[in-house]
Amino acid sequence: MAMSVHCDIVSAEQAIFSGLVELLVAHGALGDLGVGPGHAPLLTALKPGPVRVKLQGGEEQIFYVSGGFLEVQSSIITVLADTAVRADDVDEAAAIEAQKVAVTALSNPAGEFDYGRAAAQLAEAAAQLRTIQALRKKMGRG
Repeated sequence: MAMSVHCDIVSAEQAIFSGLVELLVAHGALGDLGVGPGHAPLLTALKPGPVRVKLQGGEEQIFYVSGGFLEVQSSIITVLADTAVRADDVDEAAAIEAQKVAVTALSNPAGEFDYGRAAAQLAEAAAQLRTIQALRKKMGRG
């Protein structure tokens, strides 16, 4: 049996996941990173995108986080996010529509345009779509 470490994925509203994992992969502030048992202590910001966890026994689960923080301690990995949902629960149609609205806003700045907000909405929609793509790849529906 492979080594494992306890992992909690928590949003502002609720705990999304709690259990033993062999590996967690997330999109950190400086790029993708993988964390497993025995990893050095770490605290880093997370960018919006998928968080993959490989459970004991090899099963993989994918979650979407809107950003937040990843904390690694000797016996626990904690993901703290404003929004965290299971990838299955991400609304693909809503993410595509949000992406279209943000792209339109960025290409036609007029009046009281908030570039930062439009860019953030575009990044979040793109991250949600990357999460859905990761889930499809995992399920072999590429």
